[in-house]
Amino acid sequence: MGLGKTKYIFDEVISRKGTDCVKYDLRKLYFGTEDVIPMWVADMDFRTPDFIIEAIRRRLDHEILGYSIRSEEYSSAISNWMLVRHNWQINPAWISFSPGVVPALNMLVLAFTEPGDKIIVQPPVYFPFFAAIENNGRKKVENPLRLIEGRLSMDFDDLRKKAQGAKMILISHPHNPGGSVWTKEELTSLADICLENNVLMISDEIHSDLIFSPHKHIPLASLSKKVSNQTITCNAPSKTFNLAGLSTSYLIIPDKAKLNAYNSILNDKLHLNMGNIAGSVALQAAYNFGADWLKQLLEYVAKNVELVCVFCNEYLPQITPIIPESTYLIWLDCRKTGMKGDDLKDFFIKKARVGFNDGRLFGTGGEGFMRINVACPRSVVLEALQRIKNAFQYL
Repeated sequence: MGLGKTKYIFDEVISRKGTDCVKYDLRKLYFGTEDVIPMWVADMDFRTPDFIIEAIRRRLDHEILGYSIRSEEYSSAISNWMLVRHNWQINPAWISFSPGVVPALNMLVLAFTEPGDKIIVQPPVYFPFFAAIENNGRKKVENPLRLIEGRLSMDFDDLRKKAQGAKMILISHPHNPGGSVWTKEELTSLADICLENNVLMISDEIHSDLIFSPHKHIPLASLSKKVSNQTITCNAPSKTFNLAGLSTSYLIIPDKAKLNAYNSILNDKLHLNMGNIAGSVALQAAYNFGADWLKQLLEYVAKNVELVCVFCNEYLPQITPIIPESTYLIWLDCRKTGMKGDDLKDFFIKKARVGFNDGRLFGTGGEGFMRINVACPRSVVLEALQRIKNAFQYL
């Protein structure tokens, strides 16, 4: 994998205004003003890699964009990436498609649970998990994470109680917004409890390529055959390679009966199986040629994370970053500011003029926290930090 020793530039500030970009063009709707540095939506302000853009352009040169299939090359790109990147050997026949991970979560809820069934979540967590449960008439059961020594950790004693009578658990792996990379020991404990109670494990691993050394992502389903048959993995190259505007998500479902049940929803009931040409081309280019670009990206983002942590330590003692083991998202503990709720939210928007995600969106444990996205040029990160520092000086 990789295209040699090309040096990629991540410091370039590229205007995304007027491109129908959610992060920038919806600032007025989301924050009530356009006068904020937007660091909320989990996509990157870096160029999508050149080898992906070139692959899409080559396909467009054919100038016919009719119905398309996902070829063996598509499945091979995924299976090879999983093997080389995560030491997980999968059968290409286990792979299915989804327009996105969030649609996949909803389809899985519909396919494997009934109205009123209990589904476990581990807040604070990616908030579409809640909607997938509640909007489909299922019952949300919370197994809150615990903040222990600066890291969000699972509460297995509580999970053991909550798993009784539950049908499914939605797992953020690695964790969004906290950045925890679940260890083999943690995953094994989780899986043992779920297997004992026949709880289907849905593992959202969309951030699994964005791991900071020395941590290592272990696919949940790779633990054992027994675990794999009780696990459905959701993934995509979209977070890794900045492809969120394309349909590049996929599921890995080793159990054939579960694969057929999901495909019945995808293909027969919702007719969402076609996808799009550009997404398939982008996925193959990303996974076949993206290793070196990703290495450089992680090095750059890690320095952005370090900048936030050092700056807060020196100039913003009111804010404690939860140092992420993964992702380009940082969970900021703002409880020492003495502000909470709308007061905290308004401080960042109106006083500091930065646009973060309000921690309350992520459920239990989110009050007093903010989620910040540092997948942007370092100068932008520094400007946001300076704005926060200045805002505190005028309180």
